[in-house]
Amino acid sequence: MIADERKSKKHLVSSVPNTSTQSSTNGQDRPSHSRPSATDNSFFVDPNEARNDEVDLPRIEAAVRSILEAVGEDPDREGLLETPARVARMYAEMFAGLKSDPARHLAKVFTEDYDEIVLVRDISFCSMCEHHLLPFSGKAHIAYLPSGKVVGLSKLARVVEEVARRPQVQERLTHTVADLVENRLSARGVAVVVESTHSCMTMRGVRKPGSLCLTSAMRGIFRDDPKSRSEVLGLINRQS
Repeated sequence: MIADERKSKKHLVSSVPNTSTQSSTNGQDRPSHSRPSATDNSFFVDPNEARNDEVDLPRIEAAVRSILEAVGEDPDREGLLETPARVARMYAEMFAGLKSDPARHLAKVFTEDYDEIVLVRDISFCSMCEHHLLPFSGKAHIAYLPSGKVVGLSKLARVVEEVARRPQVQERLTHTVADLVENRLSARGVAVVVESTHSCMTMRGVRKPGSLCLTSAMRGIFRDDPKSRSEVLGLINRQS
């Protein structure tokens, strides 16, 4: 009895037509309504993510092989065979912000009768120091005073992410984000504070793990009015 039931179930499963490949009786292909598979990379592509398709990957690979040889390594040994290709893809990812305009994330705004501080804290990021091509990472805090227009909170995080994906110094990153928010939102005040650790300071040279770099950029009322500046910094430094 059990064997008969298994055969019956197997027959039922095998009789279900594959609509993605089977043609209809009139000779026309049926449209496929199947969900994208896990192997379909396009299913996982974020249309808002920065891309840099102009990176010369083979040229980076050749350069990495030269570096490995220059430091006395053998780029043809098993552990390093694929390293140049990995590094090339890594640079394409880390520098994707070079060919994109982060201001596009602030293009869509919403009319809102709100005139108090909007703050997004602890936006994590990782960037590449342009002096040594070593990473620095940390958190950014963005606050602004609207003038009748607000923006989706995730867009502020996207701006930080995209500006960070360039050969960068922290001071420039901080000012660039502040300028974008001020100009695109016509905000009455903008405050950006960035705190991060730099590999070029912790793993080489002076070698001081635990050291932290803080930078700030104030615009509008947060720059001109000490009381407003104190208020926004108090919110940024507030313990959760």
